[in-house]
Amino acid sequence: MSNLRWYVVNTYSGFEEQAKLALQQRITQNKMEEKFGDIFIPKSTSEKVLKSGKRKIVEKTSYPGYMLVQMALTDHSRILVVDTPKITGFIGKSKNPRPISDAEALRLTSPETAPAQEATHHIAYERGESVKVTEGAFANFDGIIDEVRPEKEKLKVLVAIFGRETSVELSYSQVKKN
Repeated sequence: MSNLRWYVVNTYSGFEEQAKLALQQRITQNKMEEKFGDIFIPKSTSEKVLKSGKRKIVEKTSYPGYMLVQMALTDHSRILVVDTPKITGFIGKSKNPRPISDAEALRLTSPETAPAQEATHHIAYERGESVKVTEGAFANFDGIIDEVRPEKEKLKVLVAIFGRETSVELSYSQVKKN
């Protein structure tokens, strides 16, 4: 199975799961299991707070309209993929698509095990810290951090406007520590 490579396949947006199931069925019907490995739809999970206050884990397709197919590329396997319902073709040249690198495939299929990308901002902010707004509508205002969301690199900062504290959402790049 070492001749299997990862290819990016274009699907109808929102129909990734149906395309995956259709492709799996066609592989089985045509007895081509040895030519195919995993079929993967890149997804991310996030936590959503409902109006009732309950938290819910939501899974969302990271790249709508795309899936990764691990396969040995032959004329028969390529045609099997392209002729599958809800699949529009390969990314790149349709006759001779190029595989993605193993490192890129690992990043997309297992982001937690792929080498970590360096964070764009190395500064850690804490609630209660004093900051100066450097850009945007509140540039040059001083404020106190009320909430920190490192996963989105966002802060809620209390800024005094006309003598009243107002909560403003800012990105890490819009503030600096005092």
